[in-house]
Amino acid sequence: MNPTGAAANFDFSGRVAVVTGGTGILGRAIARGFRRSAARVAILARNPAMVSETATELGTEDEVIGVSADVLDADQLRSALQTIAGRWGGLDVLVNAAGGNLAGATVAPGGSFFDVKAEAIRQVVDLNLMGTLLPIQVFGRAMAQAGTGAIVNVSSMAASRPLSRVVGYGAAKAAVENATRWLADHTARLIGPGLRVNAVAPGFFLSSQNRDLLVSANGELTDRGRRIVDSTPMGRLGNPDDVVGPVLWLASEASRFVTGAVIPVDGGFSAASVL
Repeated sequence: MNPTGAAANFDFSGRVAVVTGGTGILGRAIARGFRRSAARVAILARNPAMVSETATELGTEDEVIGVSADVLDADQLRSALQTIAGRWGGLDVLVNAAGGNLAGATVAPGGSFFDVKAEAIRQVVDLNLMGTLLPIQVFGRAMAQAGTGAIVNVSSMAASRPLSRVVGYGAAKAAVENATRWLADHTARLIGPGLRVNAVAPGFFLSSQNRDLLVSANGELTDRGRRIVDSTPMGRLGNPDDVVGPVLWLASEASRFVTGAVIPVDGGFSAASVL
């Protein structure tokens, strides 16, 4: 039975989605969400073993392809595009989920920003900002030539609400949001309304990078984790699947008049009032 009406907007049959950082916590969930909606999915990440494992987990060779590439290497990205286009002819959706933080770009507990190494900040800015812009230049060009497609960047609530200690990451994600809005205007005027650029801004989701900060060995929230949950109106940390729906919406025809938007996915954290 083919979907009709509103449900048809979320049927990605015949469409190809590329997910950078597709082996990560959020990237893998997003890729799985596209597969559930019948899209063919290309998983892109640096680690070949993890890429292969994730691709095998998500579907058959006809449904999912794993491509090992560094989002900071334009030549590798162009090679990845050739592989994907050779298999499926092109792409319709690009989700930039590659990113993350580095301990060296974070102010140490009780420490000072003035002691943070400039090189660590550069690395975080490169990973999050250039790791978003370079894939857009490579994969987005293919969509621009076709005159249609959807680009969804993964930002963070740290972009709009400064969080303690994560100076490099917050600055990098703020740049991602600015670039998202700039590109939305640029592509709509240059190419037309068929190519849209939006972003999601996740709140606190458990990952390998922050687990020790938020959850203790016995599974209980740490003091920091408890403060975060207490400051979140919905009263919990995010689950990876929580970000899937907003991404699918931004990639679908249901949001065809939406571009340049940044959608918070944070349980209300960014909207909460502190009295």
